[in-house]
Amino acid sequence: MTVTRLTPLEVASGLVLGTRRRHRVSSGFSTPREALERSLLPALRRAPCVVSFSGGRDSSAVLAVATLVARREGLPDPIPATLRFPSAEGSAESEWQEQVVEHLGLTDWIRVERTAELDCVGPVATAVLARHGLLWPCNAHFHVPVIESARGGSLLTGIGGDEMFGPSRWWYARRVLGRRVQPRPRDVLAIGLALAPPLLRRPVIRRKTHVPYPWLQPGAVAELERGLAADEAAEPFGWRGRIEWRADRRYLDVGTASLSELGRAEDVVLSHPLFGDEFAAALAALPAQGRFRSRQEAMDAFFGDVLPAAVRARSTKAAFDGAFWHEHSRELVARWNGEGVDETLVNPELLREEWLSETPDPRTYTLLQSVKIAVDLPGLSAAENREEPAAGLLEAIPAVRTPELPTR
Repeated sequence: MTVTRLTPLEVASGLVLGTRRRHRVSSGFSTPREALERSLLPALRRAPCVVSFSGGRDSSAVLAVATLVARREGLPDPIPATLRFPSAEGSAESEWQEQVVEHLGLTDWIRVERTAELDCVGPVATAVLARHGLLWPCNAHFHVPVIESARGGSLLTGIGGDEMFGPSRWWYARRVLGRRVQPRPRDVLAIGLALAPPLLRRPVIRRKTHVPYPWLQPGAVAELERGLAADEAAEPFGWRGRIEWRADRRYLDVGTASLSELGRAEDVVLSHPLFGDEFAAALAALPAQGRFRSRQEAMDAFFGDVLPAAVRARSTKAAFDGAFWHEHSRELVARWNGEGVDETLVNPELLREEWLSETPDPRTYTLLQSVKIAVDLPGLSAAENREEPAAGLLEAIPAVRTPELPTR
């Protein structure tokens, strides 16, 4: 799969914007659940079938449905694979993970504990950078241990659940129009914006879009804000258009193609069924009476028979930022002289201040990897981030409603 290379602004900001439209036809399945089950079969038939399992709702849903289908079809159970980071505050999910695994009655469970090994310029990341060049997202190397555990088989992830099940940008206007809230006089503005074409929405949203990127030059901040506003404005109001637009987000395309590239090195075929063509098409085709209005409704409708109620209802998720900044990053920053960044977009001194702070902004980690290439891997050019950037992904770093790319 060919992936558009990162733009200089995407390297500087750590964000991938825009959409990549895919031709999608009706799945022919009567329900999204039927489409999801059918889409899991190729991975289950290519054993070992490993599921990247964090314990969050989406990876739990994929693991649960895959287990159901495997047993029904007489195939080996999928194997959950979990990375744990005792030193990363906020990443602990063991209680949720154990609840799901016990509920499903699974006996095989790969659990890998890591400390500083997955630093964004640590040994694993450096090996991946040396082989593939500058990657996106910054935690490109995160899935390497999970992919290795699936060598010769397949790997399923829960990527796409936030996009497919998350609320609409225009949710409030929809509630007003659906008479689910008492309208107020100023609601006419929200409804007008929601029903306006993207070209008219854009300047309104642009005025409200302000991003805290102190390391970027003013012109780069303005360009990034325009891009984010354009993305916000482009989200369709209608159900079908919104589902398809979300499945076509370019960051999903780049990130999952990157995972596939890493998988090829270990003869592992990756699949992300929650935003795959079959499931997305079935969701988009739902009649009005079958559509969900919240994440909770979606989880109950599609996974109520396979997941405990507490798991379906949870609203928390783990944070892994602390897993990617350790002594390797600090050592590189200490000897950095400004190489590897585009000074038309980045202010090196303000970037240095950010990196010397107690908790550097994770959106700068891609920049640190470009520095790693310039300083320690001079045979590579940071600009050559390849037509197929290989990146394992955990979560895209958020900024102004920028969506997430979880393993969940």
